[in-house]
Amino acid sequence: MLQGKLFQFESEIQWEDLGNGIKRQLYGHDQNVMLVKVLFEVDAVGQLHEHHHAQVTYVESGVFEMTIGDQKRIIKKGDGYYVPPHVIHGCVCLEPGMLIDVFCPHRADFLPITSNKSIS
Repeated sequence: MLQGKLFQFESEIQWEDLGNGIKRQLYGHDQNVMLVKVLFEVDAVGQLHEHHHAQVTYVESGVFEMTIGDQKRIIKKGDGYYVPPHVIHGCVCLEPGMLIDVFCPHRADFLPITSNKSIS
């Protein structure tokens, strides 16, 4: 069974630099769910994309222009959104900020190849 650590401490989780002003930290996960923090610099673009995962996101800080399907809205700290599976979505960061993403099932493409086992 795939499972991340039971406790995650921000100071112990390395940021993965995705380039173009975006960084990511992976938090708790198993095969069914995954929590991810994504840090954006101003003008960073989360390119339009789609995936088979359901996604729920909370805006921890910043301001974003968010596109989900054919809808575009400005979202800010305290807001959130839901992306159904296979719906095209992406964002532009208008003020530096952080998104907290939850994916179901987990994003196997975010895990290091060695993460195919349980971690205590």
